[in-house]
Amino acid sequence: MAMSDPLLEPLLAGDRRALARAITLIESTRADHRERADALLADVLPHAGKSVRLGITGVPGVGKSTFIERFGLGLIEKGRRLAVLAIDPSSKRGGGSILGDKTRMEELSRSPGAFIRPSPAGATLGGVARRTREAMLLVEAAGFDTVIVETVGVGQSETAVSDMVDMFIVLLLPAGGDDLQGIKRGVIELADLIVVNKADGDLKATARRSAADYQHALRMLRSPTAGWTPEVTTSSATAGEGVLEVWDIVGRFRAAVGEKGVARRRGEQARAWMWNEVGESLLAELRKHPEVRRLVGGLEREVEGGKSTPAAAARRMLEVFHGR
Repeated sequence: MAMSDPLLEPLLAGDRRALARAITLIESTRADHRERADALLADVLPHAGKSVRLGITGVPGVGKSTFIERFGLGLIEKGRRLAVLAIDPSSKRGGGSILGDKTRMEELSRSPGAFIRPSPAGATLGGVARRTREAMLLVEAAGFDTVIVETVGVGQSETAVSDMVDMFIVLLLPAGGDDLQGIKRGVIELADLIVVNKADGDLKATARRSAADYQHALRMLRSPTAGWTPEVTTSSATAGEGVLEVWDIVGRFRAAVGEKGVARRRGEQARAWMWNEVGESLLAELRKHPEVRRLVGGLEREVEGGKSTPAAAARRMLEVFHGR
């Protein structure tokens, strides 16, 4: 019988250094590391999946870090253990926010009940999403019973995150009428819960109005989760108001969707992830193929210059790949 990975036992015992090293291993692109990572993930799989998986996103300036820190500290007081995984494929352009989360959530990162891991800079969204999914399995196996996957920025990464969590939470700023248009409809469509943050001081009344407007907007959309009608609430992360109430809503969500609903969603996500892996792996093989590499520059130029259709060029590439 094959020997299990030396990281496995300390990881399952909740050793943070082993957990950090295991995540570094799955982030590596080296072939031998990948092989070892796959074996380790197979070993942790039976011990994973027992957490509450939440996705949290927010428009820039919404106070997401303060919210997650307050929320996290509140959960730890309730006796839960929290892992925060950040998805940030854009940090290569922004000059590296790689340690941003650690410094932004200083108090939370010092808590023994929390584990915060920023995503590696400069990877493609597919790569970061894959590693975040795998990191989630590792932190669950290490005994963290609540996982927050945080996305930085607004865009494609939201869809990636909603595809790996049980419940998707969107933080928005108090805004009136027309400003509501500024938020991407696509992100709202993914939301199981909208939290209007910064509902304090002069903005309290605006926040309440915004919440009512968003509630109205949500009624026009189909719920992303069977058995649950998306809700809207307000909070002030700086004043600590309405933050832990979000956990109560998470509880209601889980009760409404039920264990079967959560299991079904996770099953669908796992299946989609498998096909995604197939696509990524095949594409990587195709790009590495020596004959394809010789052809690819010419085919790209033909397509750019309108001398060939993208479909015909793709077909040619695949014929070469299959040796026809």
